Amino acid sequence: MTIRQQEHGTGGRRVAVREGASHALLDDVAKQIIEQLQEDGRRPYATIGKAVGLSEAAVRQRVQRLLDAGVMQIVAVTDPLQLGFPRQAMIGLRTDGDLEAVADRLAGFDEIDYVVITAGSFDLLAEVVCRNDAHLLEILQRLRSVPGVLATEAFVYLKLRKQTYSWGTA
Repeated sequence: MTIRQQEHGTGGRRVAVREGASHALLDDVAKQIIEQLQEDGRRPYATIGKAVGLSEAAVRQRVQRLLDAGVMQIVAVTDPLQLGFPRQAMIGLRTDGDLEAVADRLAGFDEIDYVVITAGSFDLLAEVVCRNDAHLLEILQRLRSVPGVLATEAFVYLKLRKQTYSWGTA
């Protein structure tokens, strides 16, 4: 799997863009390291080493290899509500023309935190975080003006029941 970093928006935000679908073969120790970091991304390598039976240096090397291979990222996950973004929505988009070009254009929107090319009723799905309904309406109008976007449908989040980032190690 290739991950390329793109600069987007006025804040020069780095966005990870996954390309391809190759799978790195992970041994049990690598999966245990990932699980430790999924529980706490700031967990010291010495603590992880004790849990998985490796030295701190060995954990540091393995983590760096996982990062370099694009198997994982270590990031801060925020709560949009706590940051003043109480309105979230998933937007389905139907497009025409170069699908990847439209996806790249959407990835440039600061309010969009997730863009995926899909099969089915929609060509793309984009998750947005907004200050309020007026902000959501503004984003929808901007999305509809993107060349290649034919239609949008917004699925407004009323209440989040589950969100996890612990997949892939079982």
